[in-house]
Amino acid sequence: MPDIKKLEQIASQVRRDIVRMVHGVQSGHPGGSLGCTEYLVALYFEIMEHRSQFNMDGQGEDLFFLSNGHISPVWYSVLARSGYFPAAELATFRKIDSRLQGHPATEEGLPGIRVASGSLGQGLSVALGAALGKKLNNDEKLVYSLHGDGELQEGQIWEAAMFAAHHKIDNIISVVDWNGQQIDGPTLEVMHLGDLRAKWEAFGWEVMDLPDGNNMEAVVDTLRYAQTLTGKGKPVMILMATVMGKGVDFMEGSHKWHGIAPSDEQLEKALTQLEETLGDY
Repeated sequence: MPDIKKLEQIASQVRRDIVRMVHGVQSGHPGGSLGCTEYLVALYFEIMEHRSQFNMDGQGEDLFFLSNGHISPVWYSVLARSGYFPAAELATFRKIDSRLQGHPATEEGLPGIRVASGSLGQGLSVALGAALGKKLNNDEKLVYSLHGDGELQEGQIWEAAMFAAHHKIDNIISVVDWNGQQIDGPTLEVMHLGDLRAKWEAFGWEVMDLPDGNNMEAVVDTLRYAQTLTGKGKPVMILMATVMGKGVDFMEGSHKWHGIAPSDEQLEKALTQLEETLGDY
């Protein structure tokens, strides 16, 4: 049985890391990072079979691809806290010569990063390529990917969705962070996404709903159930409802925190709401 309390404690520390990293350079994307914290923590500390001794080809282990690369702060924190590199390196986020660029990149050789991401719409294609490669190599491990809901406005996502169903790539579990917000405002106003469940089902995917993606137990249970749906001829999609800025009351639910940093006063207020559990870097 998963230790939900322990996972929640890790998530609290990850949230502290996120707001401190973004504040430290007055640059970055805290809103979506905070909203996806439970998912990334559950994935790396409970769900995936992975090795922190990083190997680029990832053979014999589960792989994760972050398509909405702007939420790099949460991924960097989770990678560090799960042993890929020292947590102290988080202090270099977005600084000159840092391996922790604003969007994940491979040139600097940061452990855990297999592809540069952040050009929205591309990540599903990459993840499907990795999943297909595992099938060709008779590697039974799974591929996971995360996408923003605003990202679904990109046409390449739907080309990839067709490709996955046509080729029966059934060793992938993709997740949409459905927070209803994007950089210019609510998705309902920028470009209505319509009935996402009906769309993904029409494209041939097995679709699951996760009504509260900020409930750790629900996230773990949903991912575990999703694993049972793999290997049955269909790719798997989880529509995960989250709250942008979750955990920091003045950031919650607002697209305005998509890509701005907290002031000194706002950082202090945020940190009073987030328990330090693993030690700040």
